[in-house]
Amino acid sequence: MPRIANQSKQKPSKSMEAALWESANKLRGAVEPAEYKHVVLSLIFLKYAGDRFEQRQQELIAQGLKEYVDQVEFYTAENVFYLPPKCRWSYIMENAKQPNIFQIIDDALVDIEKKNKQLEGALPYNYYSNLGLDKTKLDTVADAENDLIGRVYEYFLGKFAIAEGKGKGEYYTPKSIVNLIAELIEPYDGKIYDPCCGSGGMFVQSMKFVKAHHGNMKNVSVYGQENTNTTFKLARMNLAIRGISADIRQGDTFHNDHHPDLKADYIMANPPFNQKDWREVNQLTSDPRWSGYDVPPTTNANYGWILNILSKLSTRGVAGFLLANGALSADGTELAIRRKLIENDKVEAIIILPRNMFYSTDISVTLWILNNNKKARVETKNGEEVHYRDREGEVLFIDLRQIGDPFEKKYIQFSPEQIRDIADTYHNWQRAGYEQTYHNEPEYCYSATRKEIEQKGYSLVPSKYIEFRNRDEQVDFDAKMKELQTDLRDLLKQEEESTKELKELFDKLGYSL
Repeated sequence: MPRIANQSKQKPSKSMEAALWESANKLRGAVEPAEYKHVVLSLIFLKYAGDRFEQRQQELIAQGLKEYVDQVEFYTAENVFYLPPKCRWSYIMENAKQPNIFQIIDDALVDIEKKNKQLEGALPYNYYSNLGLDKTKLDTVADAENDLIGRVYEYFLGKFAIAEGKGKGEYYTPKSIVNLIAELIEPYDGKIYDPCCGSGGMFVQSMKFVKAHHGNMKNVSVYGQENTNTTFKLARMNLAIRGISADIRQGDTFHNDHHPDLKADYIMANPPFNQKDWREVNQLTSDPRWSGYDVPPTTNANYGWILNILSKLSTRGVAGFLLANGALSADGTELAIRRKLIENDKVEAIIILPRNMFYSTDISVTLWILNNNKKARVETKNGEEVHYRDREGEVLFIDLRQIGDPFEKKYIQFSPEQIRDIADTYHNWQRAGYEQTYHNEPEYCYSATRKEIEQKGYSLVPSKYIEFRNRDEQVDFDAKMKELQTDLRDLLKQEEESTKELKELFDKLGYSL
C-alpha cells in the first residue's frame, strides 16, 4: 500500500458538529477555553439527560404506568438519569430569556447530582452565574438529536483541546490514535483499565469497538483513575452521556492507587510525558508495582507508568499506551528496566507516530504494546477461530511518520483506511501463517529478535531495525540526543560563566546583582 498519504482533499461541507460549535462560540464572550469547555459540555449533558428522561417518561405513559413517572427507580433501572422538574431541558428552554437563567442551570446541575448518586461530584457548576456569559444566545446551544449527543460531546472535547493549545488539553487524546490502539489490542471482553483516563476517550472507543464487532458491552467492565479533579468530571460526564458504567476514581495513581488488586485484560493509556518530580527520593521505593524491576528514577515517571501498567495486566492481558520517544533509549535505571522487560518478553510492539498528532505538543511519540501472552494460542472472536503463533523474544517495530492526513491546517490524523492497514500489519505478524502473511518492509516495519535487540544495546528505537532506503537521511536517535545534550550542557556552562563575569563587573562598579 502507499505509505505517504498527505494529499490535499476537497473541502468538506460543514458538519452538524461544526455548525453547533459555531453557534456555541456565540455564547462564549471573553471566557477562556479552559473554563468555557465546562459551560458548553455541561449544557450538552443537560440536553442529553433531558432527552433521555423525556423519552423514558413517554415509554412509561405508553405502558400504562403514568403514576410512576416520578419514581426514580423506573429511570435508573434503564440507565436513565431522573430529573426533577426544574432540571429538565424543556424547563431550561422555557426560561432561557430570564435574567436568572444561569443560576437556574447551576441549580439544575446540583439537583441532578443529588438525585443520581452515580453522578456525585461529576458535574461542574457555579460556572454559569459567575462567568458573565451572553444569556440571549443560550437557545442556540446543544440543539442536537438525541442519537448524536455523544458525537457532539466528543467533537467539542477535541475542539476545546485545540483551542487551549500547547501545554494544555492534556485531558484529550486525539480520536484517531485512540481508534488505532483499540484496533490493535482488540478489547472484546473483560476488564479495561486506564490509569490516567483524562476525559474518558479510551473507554468510549473501547465500547465503540465492541459494538462495531458485534460484541456484548455487558461483558466489558471499565476501571480508571484521573488525578485532576476538573478532568475527572469531564470523564464522568462523557461516560454518562454514553451510558457507560465505570469505576473511575479521582486521585494520584502513584501515591493513591484506587485499584491496587486489579488485573485487567486490556489497558489503554496516554500518561503525562516525561513527568518530573513524580515522587520523592524516599517515596515508593518498595512499591509492589516495581516488583522484580529496579525502582523508576525520580527525575522521570515514564518507567513508573510502564511498570504500573505491567503490574495491572492479567495473565492474558495486553496494553497499548503512549510515551515520549526518549523512553526508547534512556540510559541508567531506565535502561536496566527496559532490558528486563525485553528479557521477560513483555514488549510486543513499538510504533512511532507522526509529529503534530497532539494538540498540546508537536513532538512525535511512541505507542508501546505490552503483552503477557505472546505464546502460540487460539482465540474465538466473532464466532471464528483466530490463531496466534509463538512470538517469543520478538518485537515488531513500525514507523508511521510518513502516514496520516492533514486536518485543522496544522495537525495530522489517521484515516479509517490507514488504521485498518496498520492493524492488519500487526495482526498478520501475530497470527499463524507468519511466513505468508507478514514480511519486513523497508521504511515501514521490521520484526526483530531478542538477540538483535541485545546487539543494539536494548535500544527500542525503530530506526535501528527498520531498513531505510528512500529518505534523505537515517537519523540515529541516540547519537542525535547525545549531541543535543552536549550542546545544551555547553550553553548552560557559557551562561553560568557570563553571569559570573557580569556579577564581577557590577561589583567593581559598586553595585550588586
